[in-house]
Amino acid sequence: MYYELARSSWGPEEIEAIEEIVKKGFFTMGENVRKFEEAFAQKFGSRYAVMLNSGSSANLIGVAALFFRKNNPLQRGDEVIVPAISWATTYHPLQQYGLKLKFVDVELESLNMDVSQLEKALTPKTRMVVAVNILGNPCALDTLRDFCNRHGLILFEDNCESMGATLNNKQCGTFGDIGTFSFFFSHHISTMEGGIALTNDLETFHLMRSLRAHGWTRDIPADSPIFDKKDQDFFEAYRFILPGYNVRPLELSGAIGLRQLEKLDAMVETRRKNASLFQKLFQGDDRFILQRENGRSSWFAFTVILNPSKGLDRKKIMRALKDADIGYRIITGGNFLRHDAIKYYDYDIVGQIKNADIAHDWGFFVGNHPVDLSEQIQTFHTVLTRAAGGH
Repeated sequence: MYYELARSSWGPEEIEAIEEIVKKGFFTMGENVRKFEEAFAQKFGSRYAVMLNSGSSANLIGVAALFFRKNNPLQRGDEVIVPAISWATTYHPLQQYGLKLKFVDVELESLNMDVSQLEKALTPKTRMVVAVNILGNPCALDTLRDFCNRHGLILFEDNCESMGATLNNKQCGTFGDIGTFSFFFSHHISTMEGGIALTNDLETFHLMRSLRAHGWTRDIPADSPIFDKKDQDFFEAYRFILPGYNVRPLELSGAIGLRQLEKLDAMVETRRKNASLFQKLFQGDDRFILQRENGRSSWFAFTVILNPSKGLDRKKIMRALKDADIGYRIITGGNFLRHDAIKYYDYDIVGQIKNADIAHDWGFFVGNHPVDLSEQIQTFHTVLTRAAGGH
């Protein structure tokens, strides 16, 4: 494809890492995963990191861990405030653990949660807010952190699309009590499949490590706050204390992650250079609503919302992009309330969900990659503006 939605960021270093693991013949979670966890935590200024087989699994074990805390754990029926636009597995763990979702609209330009709705969404049963940084763009994390601190709420930060983004010189993914990241093929770094959860809390760290691997004690130190070690070593290695999962990463993914992490800063800067050109080309054209940067975006992709007031022919525009061999897709998962799965949820809607619908019906994104996309971006601008009526 001329301008694809996703492309590999690997070089010979990643292939070499795979070959080294294959030669060793040990493929499940091991030394390279541990080294990657330590390197990732240090890179992002967090105390603890737990690598998983996906960002979705990071959300799952992060939510699960909050139900097994000794003090003030989450309980079924508790309420959690969420934005109307995100990926499906931002929401699914919340439903699977019996939480009630309070959906609030997004800002049309940033595509992130409209924090002016927070007080309206708050009830005596509210226990948590899920912050989602959409497509590289930090949401109002400072406001959300302050809101949660004032009301004694948990802040869960889904940063799966926004590795390398910062707000007030602080890394996104580190504002929440738990922060999650994804290493899927199209994301800022890729370990084939993979994800990670960050926290500064020791109990949460140990809970997530246990939940990652069957709910057993084998990966937990004997002095852990989440269990008391018994003196029967024969059984202790197979002692199950939590209803866990098997969402462990491969050793291959840990080894690849170490190589990718070394490239992250340079790859994000290349994405930002591409974004500068994209913004310059569309500046002042009110037919198109672009994502307004908050803080420093890491520019996962380039979003465009066709201004509903301009009478543009969406089908004609989509057809022109397809004919030009330009890949495009819905913005993240669109308005989640519009998906079939919502029938399985316990939820309320706070105020009107207007902007998420506009993004769902009139928006799309094209790819951004850690290589120079000047030619592709110029072509995209030409094709889009012509199909929209030309300027």
